[in-house]
Amino acid sequence: MSEKLNPYSPIKITVHPVTSRREMGIFIDVPWRVYADDPMWVAPLRLERRLHFSKFNPFFKHGEWQAWVAYLDNQPVGRISAQIDQLHRQYHGADTGHFGSLECINNAAVFATLIHTAEAWLAERHARCISGPFNFSINQECGVLVDGFDTPPAVMMPHSPKWYGQLLEEQGYRALKDLLAYWVKLDFEIPKMMRFLIEKFSKRVRIRALQRNRFREEMETLRDIFNDAWSENWGFIPFTEAEFVELGYTFRLLLRDEYIQIAEVDGVPAAFMVALPNLNEIFSKLNGNLFPFGWIRLIKKIKYNEIRTGRVPLMGVRKQFQNTPLGVTLAFMVINAPLQYALSQGFQEVEMSWILEDNKSMRGILDSVGSKQYKRYRIYGKTL
Repeated sequence: MSEKLNPYSPIKITVHPVTSRREMGIFIDVPWRVYADDPMWVAPLRLERRLHFSKFNPFFKHGEWQAWVAYLDNQPVGRISAQIDQLHRQYHGADTGHFGSLECINNAAVFATLIHTAEAWLAERHARCISGPFNFSINQECGVLVDGFDTPPAVMMPHSPKWYGQLLEEQGYRALKDLLAYWVKLDFEIPKMMRFLIEKFSKRVRIRALQRNRFREEMETLRDIFNDAWSENWGFIPFTEAEFVELGYTFRLLLRDEYIQIAEVDGVPAAFMVALPNLNEIFSKLNGNLFPFGWIRLIKKIKYNEIRTGRVPLMGVRKQFQNTPLGVTLAFMVINAPLQYALSQGFQEVEMSWILEDNKSMRGILDSVGSKQYKRYRIYGKTL
């Protein structure tokens, strides 16, 4: 809703925990009210959201959560979740906790009530260092959009109204880390220095597509590279085997092998990248409903290469090669290979996201091919 309601209204604000299938449906539908006047928002598939929030999500093998819906005059106007992630606590301290799935109309009182509800639940579980939003972890959707409101999000990326950052700061939250999204035109020219490095290391480096007949083994290779590559980055928690298997099923359904490229150094896997078709081009026309005919449109557009944009959600270069000329070369080569294939399939542009603001090496590569930083997301934190 675009209008700002009076936070001092005598109308009673209530917050109900989500404990039933019906209440989960209300929780899932809150964004349709919040973004009713926002043409940039892309509705998620309700069926996919049901599965994401269900017990089948492998996050719940190491995490617990609670969700709430806020009501104003008996109308659902906001939602929030709180999570305790034991895997995160192993890496970042036993007093950590997260909030997520945050959506709310532009009403300070409702927003504050939601935040306080989540904080109380987390405090009961000995959390003092609160951060978010994470849906459910840093390896899934995360962050509040703080710049780039005039374009729609790419697939598996969040969107936010302009007021979330300000309202979080009013509740004592401060910026912890900014995450960037870059827009890359695929007809870029390879920089001269990069051509030199590629030639220099050409005898040691081999770029190959995913081998589908060894899919499970290949997924484990990607997971191993990712967990090594990101192990010293801010907020890192490893992908578990179960989480990456679930991700692999998504890849297997949606992607041709060429969209997943692996770089080998002297025959050993050392880097990889995954490119996705930007399914939000389709989802933007479905209003969250795959049935009765949305699935036909989805399959047709994928099959006949009718999607024109993409997103790179995962990549990594093993730690031993980072901050070396070979590492820079691996990163560029593993980016270039699937993007050039995507260009041959009709893609014109892709989003690279997300990238830590202080990842100077990757940002330098993207700057060298003329890409544009076009969105900024922010993780907020607070000490209770």
